[in-house]
Amino acid sequence: MSKLILASSSVYRRMLLERLRLPFDVESPEIDETPWPGESPENTALRLAEEKAKKVGGAHPDALVIGCDQVAVLDGMQVGKPYTFDNAFRQLKAMRGKTVVFHSALCLYNSREGRIQSTSVPCFVSFRNYSDAQIENYLKIEEPYHCAGSAKSEGLGIALIASMHGEDPNALIGLPLIALVGMLEREGMRAI
Repeated sequence: MSKLILASSSVYRRMLLERLRLPFDVESPEIDETPWPGESPENTALRLAEEKAKKVGGAHPDALVIGCDQVAVLDGMQVGKPYTFDNAFRQLKAMRGKTVVFHSALCLYNSREGRIQSTSVPCFVSFRNYSDAQIENYLKIEEPYHCAGSAKSEGLGIALIASMHGEDPNALIGLPLIALVGMLEREGMRAI
């Protein structure tokens, strides 16, 4: 059986993958996550998920490598990782009372065969009409500066969300497990 590797530095993705009870290693890929000019948000997420999986897979000739990426879209514009308090504040203020689409891309790369399976799972998140003070309090407590859209649904960010709709609730956290289980089975790896 091939070695399973999660190409991510996200502790939340690691926790989600642990739910499948499969042994896996974690390796953080270092890639440029800048969107290409004219690239759709969904295509950005898919391209980055594939790049992450291939980069880690390049060092492991007999592995199944999981790459993930997420891009949020508000009013047709990509919303990336804020990196700073001020950027996160602006993002959350712009999202207040609106619906944001989170494209969670997943890639499973079989490095031995050079085979790629990939998909993007959208999640539609409607945000509450929270106040500026609530945004500031949230950011000081959770500091979600490496999270697309600045709100972690797996943490206190859930208090900013009015509703969410999608085919896999895990996709919003960044790892679409339902799709991943199917991909792993096609590679001969079963969780159960």
